[in-house]
Parts: sequence; C-alpha cells; structure tokens
Amino acid sequence: MSYIDKGLMDGERIVYRGKLHWVVFLWPIIFFVAAIMLTIIIGGAEGFITGFMLIAVSIFSSIGSFITYKTSEFGITNKRLIVKVGFIHRNSLEVLLNKVEGIEVNQNILGRILGFGSITISGTGGTKDPFHRIDAPLEFRSKAQEQIASF
Repeated sequence: MSYIDKGLMDGERIVYRGKLHWVVFLWPIIFFVAAIMLTIIIGGAEGFITGFMLIAVSIFSSIGSFITYKTSEFGITNKRLIVKVGFIHRNSLEVLLNKVEGIEVNQNILGRILGFGSITISGTGGTKDPFHRIDAPLEFRSKAQEQIASF
C-alpha cells in the first residue's frame, strides 16, 4: 500500500496520481554508454578496467535512481495535494486544497521536449515546496486546479 493510500482521510478519494519522469535514469544511462565506448576505444586491459569502473558507477547510480523513482508519489485527492519523495531521506508535503495559493511549473528546453519539469507548490503562509523531474507537470497542475476550482 502506498504512502498516499495509507494517509487518506474519511471520504477522501484519489483523483490523480503523478510520477517521476524516466529522465531520473539519464545519468546511469550516460555512464553505461560511456563505459562501452571507452572500452571499445581504449581496448585491452586498460579499456576493460576503465569500462568496468564506469559500469560499476552506472549500476550504483541506477540503483539510487530506481529507489527514488519507485518511492516518489504525487497525488491529488478531492481534499488535498499529497507529495512524497524519497525512501530513507523522505520529503513529504500534504496541503489542503483550500490552502494552495498556486502551483508553478518550470521546464527547460529538454523538459519541454521530453515532457518533464519541476513544480513548486505555494501554500498559505508563504511556504514554497519545489519537486523536480515530474512527468507531465502541466497535467498535474491542471488536475490540481480542477480540484481547487470544484472545492
């Protein structure tokens, strides 16, 4: 059972679930491709050792990325916005819809092309919480605004 499902209040239902974008795996992929290329270019024992070290870096970084990807949750219910990122070091945000002042979306060029970005949720009292590399951030904002408008 997910963090969002466990924390639902009476009468609360999930309207939309978001997730992290696959771009969280970009650095492990880059390390792996570099390992293969260097192994081929350098060749011999030196190329094998260099490639092996980069593959090890790729594996370790992909494990961290996988854990982050699987343990991050973004949800909109009929009463709240709920976001949880991380496993051991957890960052969570739960804001009642009537306390949300705004949701800012930031996308760079690569984010616009691939469909990911950052959202910053502004709550009453001046709190601003950014969350990065979210898949379809404009859709997340749109679904949140629909819920806020119907609240």
